[in-house]
Amino acid sequence: MQSEGTLLLRRSDVEQLLSLRDCIDAVEEIFRLQGHGKVPGAAILGVKAPGGGLHVKAGLLPGQKDYIVAKLNTNFPNNRARSGLPTIQGVIVIYNAQNGCPLAILDSIDITIKRTAAASAVAAKHLARENSSVATICGCGQQGRAQLRAMQTILPLKRIYAFDLNPRSVKKLAAEFGNELEIEPVHDLPRAIQKSDVCITCTPANDFFVHRKDVSLGTFIAAVGADDAHKQEIDPALMASAKVVADSLEQCCAIGDTNHAIAQGFMRKEDVYAALAEIVAGEKPGRTNDDEIIVFDSTGVAIEDAVAAAAVYEKACASNIGTHFNFAA
Repeated sequence: MQSEGTLLLRRSDVEQLLSLRDCIDAVEEIFRLQGHGKVPGAAILGVKAPGGGLHVKAGLLPGQKDYIVAKLNTNFPNNRARSGLPTIQGVIVIYNAQNGCPLAILDSIDITIKRTAAASAVAAKHLARENSSVATICGCGQQGRAQLRAMQTILPLKRIYAFDLNPRSVKKLAAEFGNELEIEPVHDLPRAIQKSDVCITCTPANDFFVHRKDVSLGTFIAAVGADDAHKQEIDPALMASAKVVADSLEQCCAIGDTNHAIAQGFMRKEDVYAALAEIVAGEKPGRTNDDEIIVFDSTGVAIEDAVAAAAVYEKACASNIGTHFNFAA
């Protein structure tokens, strides 16, 4: 493999090689391994720039072959308006953990979208009511549509309340899912949330918009958008009164909706019920009754990127997909 150089994979290659179902299975398995103490801790780094910044998430992925995987994503919210570029751009680098050889560089966007949706689906499997049929989606862009697609694999969804500040995003979601589900555009968000079994938030909001008073007993909330310290979607009072499950306890206390609830004195780190890995591994029970309000605080963790990227890399090698490049030449 070293003699062939580093494998380069385009976004189209990644999309072809990684199905959402495979990603869900891989993410659930890596959380199970983490819950059993078989996955080392990961590291994150943030660098701010005028108008945006760079986020780095890296971790060691043990297995039959050990990999070090690092994702480097930039986030520039005004890119579309200013230059027509995507808000998020990035790459994932996979190294041989035995000798440090760079094995692959691949586009990160499809993996980021699918692994985030996969984590919500895994959480819903363990934390949502099994008969959940009504969901509210807040944020109907690429991530919102992926979240809905992933939830469909886990829950018997029938009716979807679609909320987005951009009506075109709602129309696009309706066009994709209209033949499968009953899609209703939302004009009254509190009412939609009150009628939902599941609420998924995947927006760039800086101020919370899901209020405690609007959430019915038994609701499962996947809080996905607050992946930076300034972002917030969930009422701190709701966080304090709900059963909170984190994708990463330390990370959620630093940048997630849990962070805001702690900073404003509504809860403590010790009040977080569990990490998702503990529940998937069976170390703690998930939902224990139909009245529990459960919030999955999803900030996005390195092991999700790592396991998805490794799966893509190994499939690419087996299928002879991609281009090799020798950096040492």
